Amino acid sequence: MPTTTLATQLDSYPGTFDTVFTSRSHDTALDFLRFLARELSTGTVDLPCFPDVMIRIRSALADPNTKPERIVTLVGAEPRLAARLLQTANSAAFNTSGKPLHDLRTAITRLGHQLVQSAAMAFAVQQMKHADELRSIAKPLAELWRECISVASVSYAVAKRTRVSPDEAFLTGLVHGIGRLYIMVRAVDHPGEFGSYQVFLDRVTDWHSQIGKAVLENWGFPDDMCNAVGDQNDFERRWKRDEELSDILIASIALAPALTNPSARTVSTAGITAFHNIRVNEPDCEAILAQAEAQLASLHDALG
Repeated sequence: MPTTTLATQLDSYPGTFDTVFTSRSHDTALDFLRFLARELSTGTVDLPCFPDVMIRIRSALADPNTKPERIVTLVGAEPRLAARLLQTANSAAFNTSGKPLHDLRTAITRLGHQLVQSAAMAFAVQQMKHADELRSIAKPLAELWRECISVASVSYAVAKRTRVSPDEAFLTGLVHGIGRLYIMVRAVDHPGEFGSYQVFLDRVTDWHSQIGKAVLENWGFPDDMCNAVGDQNDFERRWKRDEELSDILIASIALAPALTNPSARTVSTAGITAFHNIRVNEPDCEAILAQAEAQLASLHDALG
């Protein structure tokens, strides 16, 4: 959905939020979302405390003329990012050989473009979590990031059963919550204006996927990743052969909560067409979750 369409939808939105909202806080919340949508439609991504090194790396990797030395220079200019990338490359999740790496160039080559971006995203979120300006939402930010890592882990395992690149699926899972992150960070300067802050976050569920899609579009992410983030809540999505990444993300979001309850490995796929589209049935889900769980602890160590 183009960002301008999102703004138009918000302009005409007739519904109401939960009754805990006053009329004023309901109107304020919608006005806030309209503002974000219109701002994003102009190409403006205003995400306070988000290190722009992640965007510079993303742009460089998207340019086919970029030489490896350029990526090494960009990463090496930020020692904490370099340390995060080396930690990721040496993690059990991505270093099956067990042979340690000590130089950036080799680590970048081993990880590949998608996982380098994943490490850069992890670094950026870590900086945000520790920013004084965002201290009031440090806990929900940390919870969101843990959820994103879980979804990324499941997405990687699911993608291995398809023709979609597991690394691309992993990165998509990692950034699927960027819309919620964007709304949370931008709302932090408006305490009390939306009624209950937590209820406000719950009520914007209908919109965060499209806000996230717009953010990724502005950052120059590939169309299939942007569309997947935008489609993530479409459980009845029809199969579009060229956008299978969307089905992987939808299925992974449905599966990921089971990772927090190891005794509950039976997940119902009823009503979620994505599972049918990627030919994953309920017995398959247990194996997928076991694979995701096996690497989850290592991922949390590497990505924070």
